[in-house]
Amino acid sequence: MEESGKVGLFGAAGAAGRIIAAALSAAGRDYRVVGRSREPLEAAFGHDPRAEIVTWNPDDAASIRAAAAGLQTVIYLVGVPYDQFAAHPPLMEKTLAGVVAAGVERFILIGTVYPYGRARSNPINEDHPREPHTFKGRMRLAQENLVLAAHGRHGLSTLVLRLPDFYGPCIERSLLNGVFEGAAAGKRAQMIGPLDVPHEFIYLPDIGPVVETLTRTPDAYGRWWHLAGAGTLTQREVARQAYALTGRAPKLMVAGKTLLRVLGLVNPLMRELVEMNYLMTEPVVLDDSALTRLIGSIVKTPYEEGIRRCVEAARDAASAHGTTQRSATKTV
Repeated sequence: MEESGKVGLFGAAGAAGRIIAAALSAAGRDYRVVGRSREPLEAAFGHDPRAEIVTWNPDDAASIRAAAAGLQTVIYLVGVPYDQFAAHPPLMEKTLAGVVAAGVERFILIGTVYPYGRARSNPINEDHPREPHTFKGRMRLAQENLVLAAHGRHGLSTLVLRLPDFYGPCIERSLLNGVFEGAAAGKRAQMIGPLDVPHEFIYLPDIGPVVETLTRTPDAYGRWWHLAGAGTLTQREVARQAYALTGRAPKLMVAGKTLLRVLGLVNPLMRELVEMNYLMTEPVVLDDSALTRLIGSIVKTPYEEGIRRCVEAARDAASAHGTTQRSATKTV
């Protein structure tokens, strides 16, 4: 391990950005958060004196270069709408050109299992072929190929950290978030089926210390790594535990592939989910023993504990929302 310079989080306003920023801050490191709009960055990071807030236009070369100026490491978390995955490769190409021009030394892409396609067997290690059979998988593969091809050129070292599906307190983009909200409110939760296939989820707050460590581990660069969750469990078991914490039986509305197709006729997001539904019926489970050998043991929150924290956070959020609504009603 070594001491590292300043880290920039590109696309920082999402859940992963906030979690990695918290880990950097806890390690006593200054960092820069980069996004299109200042307001959400101020809301998320304005309280932290270690955070430098910068806006960028990822379509403008000078803006990318300015956002990366003075950074040693860039962590790339930039998302695109689920129906616009074709934007991933060109966006990455522009970003890499900008960070090279700015003299950045290290680049970390937080990646997904999409480029693998169907798992030949589980769990899989990093030697598994990358053979995506979906459009989104091909776009993610093209994106990470650009990152890996940039390694060793113009003084830049790169890596990809591959994560499974994630969950965590009040993380709206998680497949499981509706379960926690439903349990907290005593309402029916909408889920994407099937529910009885063992699935891997990572408790997203666990990734922060790992990413912070990788920013100062030179031997990690030039390849991709897996970061796995705390084993597997079924979505039905998640629901059972979540509702049990509030003294209720699960109330679930399950959308399988057929229903997703029907809903997709009127809802573009649901239409996009159809293509990736294979991950619900044929999950990809990651083996991260290589990463453990590199950086040592990795703290992983057990599902029981993670689910409890998520339900508590959903209950607190619902309570705060109710208080705000009552206050607004009185004001009116």
